[in-house]
Amino acid sequence: MTQSLKSDLNTKTDSKNNMDVKNTRAQVAEVLIAIQRGQSLSSLLDGLLARVDNHDKSFAHALLLTTLRNWHAQSRLIDSLADKPIDEIEVRTVLQLGLSQLLYLQVADHAAIHETVEAIKALGLARASGLINAILRKVAKNPHKFRKKADKNHSLPNWLAYQLKQDWADDYDALTQSLRQPAPMFLRVNTVVESAVDYKKALADNDIDFDAICQTIAFDDKTAVQTEALQLTQSLPVSALPKFSEGAVSIQDVHAQLAAPMIHHALLSSMADNKNRPETLQILDACAAPGGKLAHWLDLLNQDNAKFHVKQTDIIALDNDAKRLARVDDNLKRLQLTDLEKINVQNICADATTWQASRNTNNSGVFDAILLDAPCTATGVIRRHPDIGLLRQEGDIAQTVKLQADILDNLWSQLKTGGILLYVTCSILKQENEHQLQSFLERHKTATAIKFSDDCSFGTAQSIGRQCLPLDDLGGDGFYFALLQKQAAN
Repeated sequence: MTQSLKSDLNTKTDSKNNMDVKNTRAQVAEVLIAIQRGQSLSSLLDGLLARVDNHDKSFAHALLLTTLRNWHAQSRLIDSLADKPIDEIEVRTVLQLGLSQLLYLQVADHAAIHETVEAIKALGLARASGLINAILRKVAKNPHKFRKKADKNHSLPNWLAYQLKQDWADDYDALTQSLRQPAPMFLRVNTVVESAVDYKKALADNDIDFDAICQTIAFDDKTAVQTEALQLTQSLPVSALPKFSEGAVSIQDVHAQLAAPMIHHALLSSMADNKNRPETLQILDACAAPGGKLAHWLDLLNQDNAKFHVKQTDIIALDNDAKRLARVDDNLKRLQLTDLEKINVQNICADATTWQASRNTNNSGVFDAILLDAPCTATGVIRRHPDIGLLRQEGDIAQTVKLQADILDNLWSQLKTGGILLYVTCSILKQENEHQLQSFLERHKTATAIKFSDDCSFGTAQSIGRQCLPLDDLGGDGFYFALLQKQAAN
């Protein structure tokens, strides 16, 4: 916890007017209850921060995220502390808030206990006040003991922990502990607006500390691509970033920044060997919203336009969510990527399992390249979205795997012979990644995997593709990448 947050908490807990603090805890509890009932953190967070007083915003945000990150560990602790099962969602949720304050946020005991009891009263369950008071007082007598218990094991739903143990036995302990931690903040410089050199100078001029993280994407044909991300020493609001509103930079995880250069290089290589070079390059970005990878690719296409030797590049951004698709436009406008020379982007709202490009006749294929950022359980980004641990259910995996397969099969039929498809997920479950691609290659004899070499600086090699786990030195999220090329049918 930062010193400023500790100071904020001390100011609030010593205040004569405790109504704001009580209301803040009750409102955080209401958000957590809504998440348990299926709503996402992203849909609720802005509303919460708009409702609470300005001096409570940092506290509310810290309390909410800390509780989500430690939810399952604290839930086991609650079960061990209670004389009989506690089933009421409001009571368990308010106890979670109390434990977070005592074990992780270093709120003074009397303030944490008193105001948490007031929160359950505000939720209309004053009869539970004595139970909450007794449990929290017991914890407050020896918080180090109870934190040690909470930190000993994972804080994931048991079904997910079991699956990770099956998939990543050697990394299991480090992986499950890593998923409880906040994720670092990474930037990607948009060279359409600003050079990387100039932007790094702007960060330095504004006393913003960062490290340049370089990654190597290497292939078996001995070619390689270098990328650079900027990791901030301390996370900041976008309003504090130089030239953010002018589009000079995007917030993008260091591993997410691999996708665009990966498919861009593979496409360039395939075009170099293509004797029947098209006049117009046709690209599909499937499941495109909110457009971070597309923006990165547009930056690269703008840099290398002449290398493709085509008159024009047409890109379709496909997504089945109209609201999220609108964010693609917003992001591209901010980044000044809507009027690039010889590059056109069209947004289409449709279902990727059934959508067909209008020119896909006689099964000949339309696209030279397809970037498929496939829907997944998002288990690789739990650090950024800790509500995933509450929202995901074990049955979601099979449904997601089926959806991925349906999308892959539909899009593959629309890829030209010689074309490139990049399959990306932010999952760390093999069923959605390596095993999915194994099944795909068995179904499609025209598909071959483009092999990465051991010189790659990211992730670990799988039988197909590479897997990044959220525990390496780069600090990036969990991502899986597989590059495929379409061969002529025998």
